[in-house]
Amino acid sequence: MKLTRLFQERALHVHDHMTLDPLTVHRLKSVLRVGKDEPLLLFNGDGFEYHSIITVMKRDLIQVKITEKTRKNLESPLSIHLGQVISKGEKMDFVIQKATELGVQIITPLFSERSVVHLKEERMAKKQEHWQKIAIHAAEQCGRTVVPQLQKPMKLEEWVYQQQASLGIVLDPEAKQHLNQIDIPRQAVSVLIGPEGGLTERELDFAILKKFTAIQLGPRILRTETAALTVLSILQFKNGDFNGA
Repeated sequence: MKLTRLFQERALHVHDHMTLDPLTVHRLKSVLRVGKDEPLLLFNGDGFEYHSIITVMKRDLIQVKITEKTRKNLESPLSIHLGQVISKGEKMDFVIQKATELGVQIITPLFSERSVVHLKEERMAKKQEHWQKIAIHAAEQCGRTVVPQLQKPMKLEEWVYQQQASLGIVLDPEAKQHLNQIDIPRQAVSVLIGPEGGLTERELDFAILKKFTAIQLGPRILRTETAALTVLSILQFKNGDFNGA
């Protein structure tokens, strides 16, 4: 039986009795339709799953007891930091959801010269919270016990300047190299994905100046969300955890 997995941003201990927060209560009762005495799996990002059982279920109250914990490591040996220029509508949500499933450790939304999305400070904070929730739900679904860190949106140049990974990759449809022509370290990799209209020549030149390697994925122009998922999948296959090595 597939157990319901829930992220809880708090300390978890075996034998503890916990009262769940109102949003989780609503989700369990109204969306997932769980009942009293049903088992749950809780996690908080420490690498463990906490086996629990619902002991009290009232109208607006659910309590659980943690019965045991087990270590569950589904994290890739390849640490990927995705810098994704913010795209319109649900495209950004989609990239964050799938990047979580594909094992990315850190995601930073970026603003570029051709950005089609511009956020004021208040809306930016709400968006960041929204994206973090998407990453949490994706981690719940895919079995990860670690939720990717969703960093505060920043300018592309600032993000590039901060990167200290063993390898930085920037996608460029006109690049001479393909991803299978470069060595992928089994350490940290930073991946820069541009907006729908692509990066400007100045932005590409800046990334390359800062030691990013320009690569192309093939003869066709990919949408920004397709490009992100493609390069992440290839990286995991080449030197992550998609190749069974």
